[in-house]
Amino acid sequence: MFDPKPILKSLPNLPGVYRMINAEDTVLYVGKAKDLKKRVSSYFNKNLPSPRTRMMVSNIVKIETTVTHNEAEALLLENNLIKSLMPRYNVLFRDDKSYPYIAITGDEFPRLAFHRGAQRKGNQYFGPFPNSVAVRESIQLLQKVFKLRTCENTVFANRSRPCLQYQIERCTAPCVDYIKPDDYANDVHHASMFLEGKTNEVMNALGEKMNTAAANQEYELAVVFRDRMQALRQVQAKQFVSDFSVNDADVVAVAHIKGEYCINLVMIRGGRHLGDKSYIPKNSQDAELVETIEAFISQHYSAQNTPPLIVCAVEFDTKEIEQTLSALANRKVRIQTNAIGDKRVWLKMAQTNAELALAQQQQTTSNQGARLLALREALHLSENIERFECFDISHTMGEATVASCVVFDKGDLQNGEYRRYNITGITPGDDYAAMRDVLTRRYKKVAAGEGKRPDLVFIDGGKGQLGVAMEVMQEVGLEDILLVGIAKGEERKPGLETMIFSDTGEMLNLATDNVGLHLLQQIRDEAHRFAITGHRAKRAKSRITSSLEDIEGIGAKRRKALLTRFGGLDAIKSASIDELSQVDGISKSLAESIYAHFH
Repeated sequence: MFDPKPILKSLPNLPGVYRMINAEDTVLYVGKAKDLKKRVSSYFNKNLPSPRTRMMVSNIVKIETTVTHNEAEALLLENNLIKSLMPRYNVLFRDDKSYPYIAITGDEFPRLAFHRGAQRKGNQYFGPFPNSVAVRESIQLLQKVFKLRTCENTVFANRSRPCLQYQIERCTAPCVDYIKPDDYANDVHHASMFLEGKTNEVMNALGEKMNTAAANQEYELAVVFRDRMQALRQVQAKQFVSDFSVNDADVVAVAHIKGEYCINLVMIRGGRHLGDKSYIPKNSQDAELVETIEAFISQHYSAQNTPPLIVCAVEFDTKEIEQTLSALANRKVRIQTNAIGDKRVWLKMAQTNAELALAQQQQTTSNQGARLLALREALHLSENIERFECFDISHTMGEATVASCVVFDKGDLQNGEYRRYNITGITPGDDYAAMRDVLTRRYKKVAAGEGKRPDLVFIDGGKGQLGVAMEVMQEVGLEDILLVGIAKGEERKPGLETMIFSDTGEMLNLATDNVGLHLLQQIRDEAHRFAITGHRAKRAKSRITSSLEDIEGIGAKRRKALLTRFGGLDAIKSASIDELSQVDGISKSLAESIYAHFH
């Protein structure tokens, strides 16, 4: 029996992170604490209310702790450890640190851009947004109202005439000086104010400009400002949220059905409803409602720009998490758990969305479970076979050969475990050699103990590909893994596939209405999609490169300089001789050769 007393005596009364570890040296749980001694000691009280916690404590054989400077640092460390260790008893939410933002760059003529990832100094960022669709819709709106450019700098610097965006009245063409720098800067300022939720200030400023233009008899300019005001009024009517005391807020609701949870997050930024997103956590079975909501807020907001107000559907002690989030955000963050009036209406909407998302997820899981059961029965597989891997090869007449591996496990496709393999050093078009290459590379590592071992491997191909797979598995020492070849039917029609088994050589066709066959088709089609996507990207890249390489005098450095300056092959093709000769390393004669090559 584990005796915690010696460890508890040595723990300090300081903030930090603790890790509960079992006999296999696996981390069971990661937690943070304002006071490590008090928090860790609480797990060893005689009357623990939660069966889940009691089960976790019964498996502890070791406790590790890390002292931090403050609670905010403890929160960040806790989330980093949760994401890397994936402990069994932590409620886990998908890492969404790469939320999309709208960026307004710091260029002389700033541009609107879709942004993910690290934020650079000098640019303005607005968000986060719940998904990329919301960002692109907002950018289109800003183009329509404020007419800011969205083109890359390489394109902007090399324009000699306005592009299509100017023709359709989505840009004022600063690239060819159709607008004064001060006027463009004014439009950028108004766009920033709009994204910050200062819509009324923007409307007042536009109204003043319209009246001034009309008084000066500049009626065409007055019409421009009038149209912008009308467009903004339409946006306000559709999206503006008037019942919040702050421009930026999140509404968080949680649904609980049959032991599973779903969190729905509604985002309001700049006074506008941007949309919502649902999150279904892992390891939430038997977890308490408060534990789930606290896990979401801790994991989600440690990596995000936290809004000043979070309206939450679950009542819990918010003081500690408010202090921590405020320290991370460098401003006050308030969590409201007793919403009244209009905020309760927003919570009800989020609650409905959470319930719908969870019901759909459970329905999908149930369908996948039925499909898996039917596939096991149809292929005479044992009940403990759960992990499938499927391979496919994609190329065009031997060009840019790419192999894919997709994984089905735990009742669903596991996108994070997909892998692509670039195939080189083989005779172009030799599918057997490509299959041998990818299987050898993958299963050598599995045989050496790197990566998970599959229960069954599907090979998209007939007897030839299956024979190659059997040879590879024997060479790496994994011949006991069952292999199944999927031979395409007549004219490649779905439902006419033939399964070929490596252990018996038996050939099997399933009825077209067999739900197990539908799962098999889903896995096979996903492998094909993943392979062909990688192949097309590789082929496009190689063709751009080879097209420039065909020109005498263009090496790697000059090719890179051209692509960097113009942003792509199409822009290089449309460039004039004078524009080409402005690139470093490109002489007048070489520019003429490049121009002649494409014309």
